[in-house]
Amino acid sequence: MRSFALAPVAAACLSVLVSIAHADPAESLDKVVVTGNPLKSQVLAQPSDSLSGDQLVLTRAANLGDTLQGLPGVAATNFGPNASRPSIRGLDGDRVRILNNSGASVDASNLSFDHGVAIDPLVIDKVEVLRGAAALLYGGNAVGGVVNTLDNRIPRTLIDGLSGAAEVRFGGASNDKSGAVVLDGGSGTPQSGVGWHVDLAGRDADDQRAPRFDSDGDSRTSVRNSAARSHGGAVGGSVFFQGGFAGVSVDDFHTDYGTTAEADVTIKMQRQRIATAGEWATADGPIHRISWQLSRNRYEHVEMEGDEVGTTFKSSGTDGRLEVEHASLGPVKGIVGVQTEALDFSALGEEAFVPSTRTRSTGVFVLEQARLGGVDWSAGARTERVTVDSEGGDRFGPAQSRRFSPLSLAFSGVLPLDKAWSLSANLNRTQRAPAYYELFANGLHVASAAFERGDATLGLERSKGADIGLKWEGEQSHVHVNVYETRFTNYIALQATGEMVDNDGEAVPVYNFQAVPARLRGVELEGRWQAHPAVALLAQLDIVRGDNRATGEPLPRLAPLRAMLGLEARQGDWSGKLEWRGAARQTRVAEFDTPTPGYGTVRLSVARQLRWGQTDAFWYLKLDNLGNKLAYNATAVPTIRDLAPQAGRSASTGLQLRF
Repeated sequence: MRSFALAPVAAACLSVLVSIAHADPAESLDKVVVTGNPLKSQVLAQPSDSLSGDQLVLTRAANLGDTLQGLPGVAATNFGPNASRPSIRGLDGDRVRILNNSGASVDASNLSFDHGVAIDPLVIDKVEVLRGAAALLYGGNAVGGVVNTLDNRIPRTLIDGLSGAAEVRFGGASNDKSGAVVLDGGSGTPQSGVGWHVDLAGRDADDQRAPRFDSDGDSRTSVRNSAARSHGGAVGGSVFFQGGFAGVSVDDFHTDYGTTAEADVTIKMQRQRIATAGEWATADGPIHRISWQLSRNRYEHVEMEGDEVGTTFKSSGTDGRLEVEHASLGPVKGIVGVQTEALDFSALGEEAFVPSTRTRSTGVFVLEQARLGGVDWSAGARTERVTVDSEGGDRFGPAQSRRFSPLSLAFSGVLPLDKAWSLSANLNRTQRAPAYYELFANGLHVASAAFERGDATLGLERSKGADIGLKWEGEQSHVHVNVYETRFTNYIALQATGEMVDNDGEAVPVYNFQAVPARLRGVELEGRWQAHPAVALLAQLDIVRGDNRATGEPLPRLAPLRAMLGLEARQGDWSGKLEWRGAARQTRVAEFDTPTPGYGTVRLSVARQLRWGQTDAFWYLKLDNLGNKLAYNATAVPTIRDLAPQAGRSASTGLQLRF
């Protein structure tokens, strides 16, 4: 799908979009989230978003970061088109928790920006995002937020018979060819039955096309070394009994992709995971529900320099969680829980800048909720014990061990002002134990083009935050506004020292992990107005500002002011969306970074629901960056930004069958 052929296609699609009228109202999206909501409350104080159904199909990208970066307050690290992790409210890395079915997704994506997230967006049913501190239930490294991918690999609801979906998609800026098949089935009753799940997925993509840009003195129209291939699959099953279920799943995911930063380096990644989960509930007795989950993950990626093995990263981890919901005590209902995690990490090769380490943590938490005085209150606490051990080595010195005891507290309330308006407030006090690389790194990090040094004497990262939200919910229209601020007593930042070291004849800067006082604050606005039964107007705006309070210097990799204006229409089985997204010039940058120009891009999509007997289908056509605008991402590290601009003008199409 060449760019010169898009003009007539775009005109035809726009004609279809404008002609949509006199239609049935669009179906409302399911906004009920399970992440951070173990008591299944209908009202949540913490800002949250979810993608599922047709909306997820239309926004699904090759990686998790690009799938979510259109949500309020959510950006992406964009280390080329294959490695992109979500960044929430200016925080990334170990401050954003990536979960799979509410359990830890073990990989090395928090260690380095060129390491992809080991989750395939093709087979997930739903993604939920919590913006802001969620340390109470998920630990101190959820101070920025939580991204939880949900699938049915362990069936939680019995399906009597067979259901499933198959999807194929083609095109896009990377000439993507991908597909997935998901099957679910079962027999019996919810009191005595068996359910099963199978899924398979694969993807093949070329180098990403881009508007003409200059890179390393060359003029290019594609992002070098950005092709990728991936495949994966899973099987799972559950037994259902009176009041609950118990199940197990096994999955395997492989991907090979170019690193972009280095023209001849590719990464071969694989992750295997075995998980079990279950729940038992009753309306009688002091305990109303017990739920559990346990997973074991094995992760490995090998950085290939041509045909030779460069550096090998390995992680193996176990994550377990138990929650117990007690009977109501007057108006108070709540849960107590325990979570344990174990992570063994090793890196072997010339570019191993972190020693082999072991991390062990155990957290105990309590969450209580009550409706008092017309306000929905929530309060809780979490205490943890974290141990981080380094095996040391020639470059890293003797073996070392650090122990930490983080304590996190949270308090929130939601006040209904009338049937449509509500006011929410969140207060939190979060403590995070330093990650193994923040403590023990000592070597050249190619992804950031810097020599990074950890600090084994670092203490807990402490922060206090507040979030105020105002919501208006109409029948098919809404407005959500959030204002937040987080103050860190000792934000663990990677700071330039001014020192230079030699790397094969090239001088590279030295950066140290240091604790500094910092502040992050921002505003998020998102709205939808159903102007006509067939037409809705969409708008979104977010801005985040972060500073080192000791020096006044901006924190690194912050998204600029971003805005979106959209038009959504529907007529019968047809639907369409026209969207403009813009970002202002980012001039507030950290030392040794450079400003990023602003941009505005236009997207157009048209979709149709199809029905053939008991089978229905969803066909779509997406036209991205219609103006072929050259755009760079301010949240990407400087070493990759000029090498990998955002995708150029492209068209893609796909079909999903559901039965």
